[in-house]
Amino acid sequence: MKFYDADVLIVGGGLVGCALACALKDTRLQVTLLDSREPAQTWDAQTWDSRIYAISPASRRFLTAIGAWQHMDATRLQSVAQMRIAGDDGRSELAFNATDAGTDELAQIVESRELQRALWLAAQAAPNVTLIAPAKPSALHDESDGMLLALEDGRRLSARLVVGADGVQSWVRAQMGIEDKTTSYEQWGVVANFDCEKPHLSTASQWFFADGVMAWLPLAGQRMSMVWSCNDERKQALLALSPAELCEQVAQAGQGRLGQLQLRTPPAAFPLRLMHVADLARPHLALIGDAAHAVHPLAGQGVNLGFGDAMELAKVLAAQAPTQCGDYLVLRRYERARRENVLLMQGVTHGLQKLFNNTNPVLRLMRNTGLGLTDQWVWLKNRLIQHAMNA
Repeated sequence: MKFYDADVLIVGGGLVGCALACALKDTRLQVTLLDSREPAQTWDAQTWDSRIYAISPASRRFLTAIGAWQHMDATRLQSVAQMRIAGDDGRSELAFNATDAGTDELAQIVESRELQRALWLAAQAAPNVTLIAPAKPSALHDESDGMLLALEDGRRLSARLVVGADGVQSWVRAQMGIEDKTTSYEQWGVVANFDCEKPHLSTASQWFFADGVMAWLPLAGQRMSMVWSCNDERKQALLALSPAELCEQVAQAGQGRLGQLQLRTPPAAFPLRLMHVADLARPHLALIGDAAHAVHPLAGQGVNLGFGDAMELAKVLAAQAPTQCGDYLVLRRYERARRENVLLMQGVTHGLQKLFNNTNPVLRLMRNTGLGLTDQWVWLKNRLIQHAMNA
């Protein structure tokens, strides 16, 4: 009988990979989580991470169920009670309110590093999870009865199933020759955090412009995090501004809603892309998170899609004997369950990006009119809220 170092070997200990390991903690599976470095556990409390996520209620329930949310520092969390979306005609607006939808909150705003710390602590506490960090893979071989992973330090690990959770530039996906179709939006996401003169009142705001989208996410205290999706020209201009100039321009773009701003973290930029992956599963292999898909950030659902992957894959694997975890028919259940949700979110965000980043005057009239009509249609608004909350 062949010896396996693990039933499930997860390559990538980021948010989604770590969440999968935690989700498998009460199963019969032996799990190994591999990452190039161990995440930081402490930092200067006066600093804020520029990577911010809006965690849906469904994702929060999942993170609580796997024992991670309990490790979060409550002083760094911020709930979203309402959201305001403004069109580019200066008049049209769509507002969502948690109370109107019969719920306490629309989302929780969290720092990436804080959520990563909580997930790592939960994974450390799982008796059937082994954490290996730092470690870097060098080769991956598909064998008839499993996978063999070689590390740069000479170690070799065998597993019935390898899960690629190693990001949009997935090494696992490339090693297995899985094709991806990536479309650049020719846009950048410029992010920065600010202290605000006025309270944000637990409100997230979003403005559509002819050349992009700007979102403000409320942070704990009188702070907010900005994500400005824009073309290369505006990205270069924003990054070249002095802190005072950047604060003035961001405040002006947001119609002075939060008063004067003071820069808390310096701006950074990342490219925006849409990515479809040919296969989410193969014999002895599965892809999750950004290794499996990429979406435009205007709906703030990228990481929530990843947590949905982890939740579904854990459910499928837990229902099988450990010896079957790499079976292709088992993994196909995961792929079929996730494919529709992923394609739907990609279609929605891609369509909105094309609709709003368009100078056609007819489309401009249609999109702004659509915002105003949707705001008046309470039933539709509540359906949209419920969909986003369950993502």
